[in-house]
Formats: sequence, C-alpha cells, structure tokens
Amino acid sequence: MCSNVVYTNDVINLGDILALQELTKCPTGFNETDDSGWYPLHKAAVQPMVKVLEKVMNASFMLSLEEKTLMGETPLTLAVMARLVDNVTLLLDHGVSPHTANSKNETPLLLAVRYGSYDVAAALLRGGASVEQVCLKRWTAMHEAAKMGCPDIMVLLLQHGGRVTEIDQDGVTPMAIAVEYAHSDVLEILIHNGGNVNAQAPNGDSVLFDAAGSGSLECIELLLQNGANPNVPSLCSQLPIHRAAYLGHYLALKTFIPVTTRRAIRLSGQSPIHSAADGGQVQCLELLMEKGFDVNSLLDFHISENYGDMRKSALYFAVSNGDVTCTKMLLNAGAKPDLDPLRCLLVAVRAGRYEIVKLLLASQADVNCYFTVVSDTVFPTALQYCLQDQMMMRLLLNSGYEADKCFSCNHDNACNDLTDQADSDHQEKIPFCDFVSVSWLVHLAGRAVWMLLHYVSNVSLCPNLRLILEKKDKWPDLCYICENPRSLTHLCRLMIRKMMTPKRLGDPNIWDSFPLPPRLIEYLNHENDFLYSQT
Repeated sequence: MCSNVVYTNDVINLGDILALQELTKCPTGFNETDDSGWYPLHKAAVQPMVKVLEKVMNASFMLSLEEKTLMGETPLTLAVMARLVDNVTLLLDHGVSPHTANSKNETPLLLAVRYGSYDVAAALLRGGASVEQVCLKRWTAMHEAAKMGCPDIMVLLLQHGGRVTEIDQDGVTPMAIAVEYAHSDVLEILIHNGGNVNAQAPNGDSVLFDAAGSGSLECIELLLQNGANPNVPSLCSQLPIHRAAYLGHYLALKTFIPVTTRRAIRLSGQSPIHSAADGGQVQCLELLMEKGFDVNSLLDFHISENYGDMRKSALYFAVSNGDVTCTKMLLNAGAKPDLDPLRCLLVAVRAGRYEIVKLLLASQADVNCYFTVVSDTVFPTALQYCLQDQMMMRLLLNSGYEADKCFSCNHDNACNDLTDQADSDHQEKIPFCDFVSVSWLVHLAGRAVWMLLHYVSNVSLCPNLRLILEKKDKWPDLCYICENPRSLTHLCRLMIRKMMTPKRLGDPNIWDSFPLPPRLIEYLNHENDFLYSQT
C-alpha cells in the first residue's frame, strides 16, 4: 500500500534513506501536495542530505522540478534560501532553470545574495544565472549585494558581467544603494570598477546626497576623495549639506561645511540653518552658527512657495515644530521673530505653545501684528487664536496687546471708533463685536470682554456687543466696570505700560532691571489683579 504525502514528508524530514528507498517503489505519493502546497520535492530541497533530494527527484519523474508552493517558492529557491549549495548544484544539473523566479519575482541569484551565500551564488552563476536579470521594481542582484554589504559577492557578480551602471525602476544605481546602507567597502569596489561618483538619480539625488542621508563618514570621505561634487543640488534644490543638517549627522555636516561653496548654498535658495531647525538638530544648528551661518537668512521664493504658509525664516521652522530648544538657540543668536508673512508669534499662539510665546515676546516679537489673509480684523490677529485660552490671553495682554482696538467699531457714533471712520479700508475690516457674534464663538464673548476691560481705560460698548453680553452671567460686572470711572491707580498703570511700549513689556529682563518696589511691578503686570483670582 502506497504511503500518503504526510508520511513521505516525515521520512524526508528525518533523512531516513532506507525508508525513502521503500517509498520510491510506489512513486505516486511523490506527486501529491500537503496543505501548504509542498510536494515531497520541496521538502527534499531543504533537507541537508543531498542523497535524500536525489532519491526524491528520481521518484518525482512526473514533475517538472519547478512546481511552486502556495507561497510561490520553487525547489530551487527553497534550496537557495536554505543555503544548501549541493542541493542547488544537483537541481541545476538536472535541468532546473536558474532564471525561474518565485511568485515575488525574486530570482534564485538575488535570493542567494540576500542570504549572503557566496558558494550558492557561485553555483548559480556556473549554472547559467544572469547577473542582469531584473526582479520586482527592476531590482538586480547587483542592487541586492550593495544593500546587504557583501563585497565578495559583489566582486563575483562583477566578474560575471555585472554592471555598476544598473538602475532600478527609480533610476537608482548600486552605488546609491551602497551609500544609503553605509557599506563603504562595497562602494569602494564599485568606484574602482568604473562607478560614477557624480551620478544622479532621476530626482536629482546624487550619490553624495544619499551618503549624506545615511551619515556614513567613510562613504562621504571616499566619494569626496574620488572627486564627488558636494555642490550639486537635487531637483528639490537641496545639497548634501542640507541633508546632513536635517538628519542630524554632525560629523557628516562638519565634513561638508568647508567643501560646500556659499554660492551653491545661495543658489539653492535655502540655508542649512533652515534644515537643522526643521529637523530639530540642536548640535548641527549650534555648529552652523559657530561657522558663521546667518540665522536670519530667508528662503527664496521658489522654496517658500512650496509651503502653504509661505514661511521664510529658520525660526519659523522651529516654532511651527514646537521646538523650544531650537527656538531659544535661534533667538539667543539674534534671530528676528517678525520676518515671515505669518508671524512666528501667531503660529505659537495658535498652537498653545506658552513657553515659545514667552521666548518670542521676550525677543520683542510684535504682539500687535496682523495676518489678514484669513480674517482682516480691526483688532490685532493674535486674539483670534486664543479666545478659548485665558492663560494665553493674559500673556498677550500683559505684553502690550492693544485691547482698546477690540472696542473700536462703526456701529454707533457714540462708540470708540477708529480715527478715520470714513476710511474705506476700515469699513471692510471686521470689528471684535462682529467677530465674536458668530455661533461658535459667542459663548466666549463675556469672559473675553471682561478680561479685556482690565487693560483699557473708560470705553463704551457698542449696541451689537451689548446685545450679546446682556445674556451672559458676567453682564452685571461688565456694566459696573463700563458705567463707573476707572480708578486713578489703574489709569496710571495704563499710562506707564503705554510709555514702556509693547516690545519692552514682554521682556522679563527689562522688568528685572527696573528700580521699582516688587509690589509695584506686580501691580503693573496684573499679577495680583482680581482677574487672576477668578481664572
């Protein structure tokens, strides 16, 4: 009685030659598959005893020897992955094609390289395998050897016709792969066999640019020694120095600084300072500043337009990333906070970054700046982003935010209008009373107005604003403040703060230098105000 395939596979796994000899007398079991789609031939291909494979092959005379498992592997690819050179040789000697790929379109030669088996790769090449045969995404054995860092196999492939100029579907060469994975020994072999150190992929990335991405100092130095040009930009206008700075490869950056020309950096439209700030790379940022790179350099228009916010400064990158350390470093080095169309302060306020807001205000960022692209308001823009954040509102108001402009409108001549009510521009601007009347903000109006009143003198509420506020719990308090004269001490406080100017109000160092009693400074800063005890 013939044995079933399960028993046959068990015998093969055990390497029992005698039992296998008996099974070959009834070979039909060798033509059946198990639940994984494996023939006994597949099992024998990964059995270290080559005699087992030989007997199974003889018994599998009805098979082509290239059947695939459910996972798409052939007997040859299985033997290759098991690194069984004798099994590979036996299969090739019996006519198995070295070109038949598995279902992933991976050739036996590529798999031999991936598993790091020089002997198996050599056996396949002797059996007729082609070095130039492409796999999925036009990836070749040359690319795989570069990725895996196999110098001996790379030499073997080159000896059998491998070309250093092979490209995959993205136009990437084995050299680019070698530097990406920091295999300097493989890179050196490729260079000595005619590799172009200034080759560029279709996206403009040079081999040196890829080396900057990996941070491999050995690869970078090897490329530079062999004539690689560090001043060749990618299609994104980035140089290797930008790549190293963004990824925080300190030693690579240190190598690129003296060999990269300032002209190339200028033509790229961006400074490595931008890259380091964007990547949050503190050490690289510090190095660049030490080497004299300008912290206030701006992105050229062709770079800036790629960002929806049209950012320009390195400081903007740090602020938008919420990076306190880089923000502080840049400000301490003299970075100006008001160089971008959308000011850094507004970005920080909108994101609720208190510490960064304090740093910007201490560096004299304009708390009363405007950004009119979204909402062109009568009052400075920052308040739009923090109506729900009382702590942020207090921070802005204490730093000189022009609260009186929140009570300027043209709804009633009795109200506190701007100087030129006839001005057409003013007619188009949105006053605070209209801004907070929308359904998703109206619930914040009472608290916001109550807070604003602590930073103004006597003001009148326009009819529109009164209609909103009359429905709020704070209405009695608001009426009391508006209908009674402000105290002399409060008016003096406003006058002193006005004379100090907003750019000084936000700087704690200036307050510390004042020869005033601590209690007076606390009063000027609203530190003991009723406002604080209620919020």
